[in-house]
Amino acid sequence: MRELSSVDSSLAIAVDIGGTFTDIALHDASSGRIWRAKTPSVPSDPSQAFLTGIRLALEDAGKAAPSLARVLHGTTVATNMILEGKGAKAALVTTAGFRHVLTIGRQDIPRRANYLAWVKPARPVPASRVFEVRERIGAGGVVIEPLDEASVEAAAAHCRRLGVEAVAVCLLHSFANPAHERKVADMLKAKLPGVAVTASSDVLPVVREYERSLATVFNAMVMPGVSTYVSRLEKRLEDEKVAAPLLLMQSNGGVAGGATIRRAPALTALSGPAAGVVGARDAAAACGIKDIITVDIGGTSADICLVKDGRIALTQAGHVGEWPLPLPMVDMVTIGAGGGSIAKVEAGTLTVGPQSAGADPGPAAYGRGGARATVTDAHVVLGHLPAELLGGRMELDVEAAAKVIDREVAEPSKLDRAAAARGVLSILDHNMVGAVRIVSVERGHDPRDFTLVAFGGAGPLHGCSLAALLGITRVLVPPAPGVLCADGLLAADLKAEFSRTLPKAGAPNLDEARAIYADLEGHAGAWLDTEKVAPADRRLNRAALLRYHGQGGEVAVEWTDGIAAAFEAAHKALYGFTLDAPIELVTLRVEATGRMPEPPRPTLPKGTGARMRGQFPVHFDTGVAQVPLYDRTSLGAGDFIAGPAIVSQLDATTLVLPDWSGAVHPSGAMLLTIGD
Repeated sequence: MRELSSVDSSLAIAVDIGGTFTDIALHDASSGRIWRAKTPSVPSDPSQAFLTGIRLALEDAGKAAPSLARVLHGTTVATNMILEGKGAKAALVTTAGFRHVLTIGRQDIPRRANYLAWVKPARPVPASRVFEVRERIGAGGVVIEPLDEASVEAAAAHCRRLGVEAVAVCLLHSFANPAHERKVADMLKAKLPGVAVTASSDVLPVVREYERSLATVFNAMVMPGVSTYVSRLEKRLEDEKVAAPLLLMQSNGGVAGGATIRRAPALTALSGPAAGVVGARDAAAACGIKDIITVDIGGTSADICLVKDGRIALTQAGHVGEWPLPLPMVDMVTIGAGGGSIAKVEAGTLTVGPQSAGADPGPAAYGRGGARATVTDAHVVLGHLPAELLGGRMELDVEAAAKVIDREVAEPSKLDRAAAARGVLSILDHNMVGAVRIVSVERGHDPRDFTLVAFGGAGPLHGCSLAALLGITRVLVPPAPGVLCADGLLAADLKAEFSRTLPKAGAPNLDEARAIYADLEGHAGAWLDTEKVAPADRRLNRAALLRYHGQGGEVAVEWTDGIAAAFEAAHKALYGFTLDAPIELVTLRVEATGRMPEPPRPTLPKGTGARMRGQFPVHFDTGVAQVPLYDRTSLGAGDFIAGPAIVSQLDATTLVLPDWSGAVHPSGAMLLTIGD
């Protein structure tokens, strides 16, 4: 092992834990050097892979753990708890008369569901664990009925009897006046020691009882698990002599410290995918590209997002699995499509995903006992992947991949092996086309006007084929596509949102809005103080959510004194029309940002021409062809590659299809184009 360096305040490390692999990026701002590592995830204890990855990167760089100045982390702990229903046993305390708000929900059903057969899923908290307290606050914030403390004590007794581990408190109209809600939360904390208690006014103080209740319930459910996980990470970092602060990625594309995440862990629900979008925007900006569609294909899922003019859009109408989660999050679509997606033939029909082989056992080609055919096995059968991955630390079992494709796909569908494997990949690509259309065509954007940024462990294998289906002529493959989520963490700023719904929706009142903004900015300033952000690095942006009278949803626009005109312009851009109806201001929001040091952006030296490492057979629709293999680390700026070709690197493999070609940008990104 190399001799370890002394403490270096310019070092920052990012760790992104996915379902199959954990990605690590170590950046030295002073020298501009980057070291990357990739290690299998440990689903039973993600913190193990977290520490293993840090050690791998530090050893490669010859750096000591105490030299780290920042540690950033993207995690799926909260996401998995919500999706798998493995959070803490939770109860909900609400206003008398609203016990069944979760059960009633909304009248809509999932867009891909059969409305004749769809069955409403079981609620995350059953009615048997929903307790009412007597109180009432009006929509304007006026107390109509005082809080009955005896009913709170009764609710606490029920929680104690049922052995709940977390309690969500969501009272009617608490966004207008949180006094009762905070009193209830304080009483429950005193009477239920050791039980996590969270109030909606601390999580999502905005209108709509169902969504607000769900967000608060999920926050309560994941609070014990995420708090334990963050504490475990901090302890392990302390044992490694790391004094740097731990910052975690949130769903809004920004990072925050452990204290913020412990209080509102639901903010990390889309932690990893959000980091990938930030990284993709950064990689595209280095090439002078602002309009992109990002496609992050990992082992289990594919995350798709559209970025226009370099701005990452946020939504408060996002979902995690079947559930709406109206916390500010990057506006993206996630589908069950990844390298580990399982292919199977049922009733004569070939389907791919959403089930995944995950990290353990993983695809059959990984040699860990996987017995189900996966997308990765299809790539191996067709010759799209070199025999070794992870820089030689993982050898692929080509024979096992061939056997499982034959048994699970080719024989049941009466196809030859290559045709069966191509069918698996074609289905996956078409599934992703549908997701891309949701973020582009359905929102008024033509995907042909955008550059496709393909990343994730499997993204560059599908970039050209997916772009061709969409009519996109340019694909950008970042310098390290397989660990881009980790790179994105290092490009992210500290960020938090502070929102408040007006007591009564109505015509915009500038004086009232300014008073509310001043209060929200006070809370934002206190948060920036907690995160120790220097005054020069602070940014506060105002946004507003407006609607036409009678509409059920709002449109978010940047605040201006001419807010009505701004809303109408945004409404027309989004929907293609405006209405002759009164405009209502519903919610005000302040976005607080703490600027972080920009990551290094090394420039590649000029290349001397791409030199192939060898050739091997690859199956295409037109037949088998001998395809050159290139090592991406040997490519320099300006080097050109004609397809078909395969470009291999530590963290991912890029498939350049026939009729496509690639050129290496000085930033290290590879730009693939079709035709001349």
